[in-house]
Amino acid sequence: MNHQPIEGFSKLTKQGKIDWLVNEYLGGNQEYQDILKQYWNDNADLQKLHEEFSENTISNFYMPYGIAPNFLIDGKLFALPMAVEESSVVAAASKAAKFWIDKGGFKTTIINNEKLGHTHFIFNVESHKLLHFFNFSLKKKLFEATEDITANMRKRGGGILDIKLVDKTSEMPHYYQLKASFDTVDSMGANFINSCLEQFGKTLKQEVAVSEDFTQEEKNSLQIVMNILSNFTPDCIVRAEVSCKIEDLKDDSGISPEEFAWKFKQAVNIAEIEPFRATTHNKGIMNGVDAVVIATGNDFRATEACAHAYAAKDGQYRSLTHCTTDNDVFRFWIDLPISVGVVGGLTNLHPLVKFSLALLGKPSAQELMSILAVSGLAQNFGAIRSLVTTGIQKGHMKMHLFNILNQMGATEAEKEHFVNYFKDKTVSHHEVINELNRLRTE
Repeated sequence: MNHQPIEGFSKLTKQGKIDWLVNEYLGGNQEYQDILKQYWNDNADLQKLHEEFSENTISNFYMPYGIAPNFLIDGKLFALPMAVEESSVVAAASKAAKFWIDKGGFKTTIINNEKLGHTHFIFNVESHKLLHFFNFSLKKKLFEATEDITANMRKRGGGILDIKLVDKTSEMPHYYQLKASFDTVDSMGANFINSCLEQFGKTLKQEVAVSEDFTQEEKNSLQIVMNILSNFTPDCIVRAEVSCKIEDLKDDSGISPEEFAWKFKQAVNIAEIEPFRATTHNKGIMNGVDAVVIATGNDFRATEACAHAYAAKDGQYRSLTHCTTDNDVFRFWIDLPISVGVVGGLTNLHPLVKFSLALLGKPSAQELMSILAVSGLAQNFGAIRSLVTTGIQKGHMKMHLFNILNQMGATEAEKEHFVNYFKDKTVSHHEVINELNRLRTE
């Protein structure tokens, strides 16, 4: 089918956009119009609010919003909001929280909270001349030029922490960076950081132009390539951990605490050295992290990018979690680099984000970092626990059962039958189809 490009799509009304899409791509089928409209909110003001979060919006895309209770974090009990569509994520987190609640719960430490940004520039000049110019003139000017931008942030206890000149000419001809570190307090700080960096670029150009340290030819070679924050924040990092005596790991898994601890540690060690396993291992961690990130109105793409970059920081992709079993003590922890905010962005606009933050006790950004690290650690504990005992499919497929049944148009009575049918069996798609066919031919 050949389709025609469209001019001015963004200027069409919402209904105009839908009409064009349905007619151009969906054969004019009214059913597709109905699908989009059934997800509109009945409250017109609330619907308009959601539409203005993004561009060219024509409907809302729902995700399940669940709760994982019983998280004991640094002595406080939390119920975590989780926006996630994947089966078993909320259940696994909840089960892990319950497992650790009588063993001291989760402990967290904020290791650092610095965020980073760079002015990337090309300058055909000898490095020692630029370094002298930076140390004895430019650095002070950069702080002065951004005083108005940073005033409010400084009042809240944040601001620009430091600015460094980074020489990257060994990797790319004439390439340098102004690398700045920031404390953005309770905001994620993207707009603040980028505003500072754009001023750095302007000030750099202005100061070079009037400096007597450089020839005219050198001045003409300066090119500001871009000014942008980095989503890789290895110095904005939180540790979450659990620990107990190995003998206290006893549960209903069918293996001894000693065997469980040994197998668990081997599973983590494998993820520390084998990238194929580490990728799936860390994906499971981010199941827990992202679900709470989304529920609290933060940027899960940024948290994903940062976590995976950190996992590969030494040149090989490795596990984000670690485990020891020294002196008969089981210890399991994660060091998670993550940058989030609790003010600005969606946090002041989205009603469910407001609900999530209220549910968590209106945390500071650092407290939310701790909660997110715990959610990821709990998810990883639950996954590894299943892998080294019953296997992952038993629990996952039981959670996935209703997805299969809904695809097959099962009635409530049929669903109830299958809950009982699989009480002592492992769920498989093949077995569901066979048993459903048998039921319907009786």
